[in-house]
Amino acid sequence: MFQTIVKLFLLVIISAAITPFIRKLAFVLGAVDNPNARRVNKRPMPTIGGLGIFIAFNIGTFILLRNKFPTHELFSILLAASIIILTGLIDDINELNPKQKMFGILLAALVIYFLAGIKMNEISLPWLGTIQLGWWSLPITVFWILALTNAVNLIDGLDGLATGVSMISLITMGIVGYFFLHTWQHYVPLMCIMLACCLLGFLPYNFHPAKIFLGDTGALYIGFMISILSVKGLKNVTFISMLVPIIILGVPITDTVYAMIRRKLNKKPISSADKHHLHHQLMKMGLSHRQTVLAIYGISLIFSFVSLLFISAPSWGIWPLILGLLFALELFVETIGLLGEKYKPLLHFLQKNINKMMRADPEVKPKDHNDDK
Repeated sequence: MFQTIVKLFLLVIISAAITPFIRKLAFVLGAVDNPNARRVNKRPMPTIGGLGIFIAFNIGTFILLRNKFPTHELFSILLAASIIILTGLIDDINELNPKQKMFGILLAALVIYFLAGIKMNEISLPWLGTIQLGWWSLPITVFWILALTNAVNLIDGLDGLATGVSMISLITMGIVGYFFLHTWQHYVPLMCIMLACCLLGFLPYNFHPAKIFLGDTGALYIGFMISILSVKGLKNVTFISMLVPIIILGVPITDTVYAMIRRKLNKKPISSADKHHLHHQLMKMGLSHRQTVLAIYGISLIFSFVSLLFISAPSWGIWPLILGLLFALELFVETIGLLGEKYKPLLHFLQKNINKMMRADPEVKPKDHNDDK
């Protein structure tokens, strides 16, 4: 155990040491993010920071902790991750359209499904029992990978945001997998902590004011790795274990789902870009760049804490916890205007009922002091 901890600490150092070289490489390759209407950076910023994370992580898996992982799955994951890295590199240098990026992620997901054999096989649902997914296993697994990969990519809008949120999520996944879901015999919890260590080494360069961005190279890679690690941990899933990673990844998933709803309400293509994401809305409320990032870190920690409550809760307490979480989430989303100023159904409903209650209360007349004389 002590040797493993030392090697994990070494991963932090390796990631931190590689990043300055990746920064120089970004300028050589032309992987530079120039300021525009949607960007918050005011000067050209090198991207492809995820390449350093990828290199550091594979040094850990193939050299430092090689004996901890199965050979077949490891090389299949490396192949799939390399496809993601290549897709991200091309996008950071030449900018791919959404369909081209989606094709790269889809190809990597198929490698994971068919070569690595990492897939969802069955699911246990309340009152319905265990359901064998059969041929549904492929579309469900691929959809899961596509959704989570893109969710992390969408929140990469501020310095250190995606890096920190992903790090919090990975640490929580490692803790949950090892102590609660009994997947300690698999490599999932260790890989989660390893990737979190690589992100920790990169974070000082990426936190505001950033010296280098993750780029699509990093955001896609991190999201992809989180998705396949969660699938590996959920191979034969129960209703509870299926919801745990969704709650842990509450920040990127919430931002993605509400972005899709917002664009649908505004009759815009789902793949279109806008400046109404979670971090944009918090900054419009007056928070600074750094305060916004720290606030979202806090929200991510709350989701992580709720996921631990979710696992620890008795069966009768699960549904109240879910309903309470959904209510609080919708209230928060409407308060910051994530769907826009017009779409606040819950707030309008609460306000309407509060006004009714106030009108129904009898008016208290002020006491006439003359009556006491």
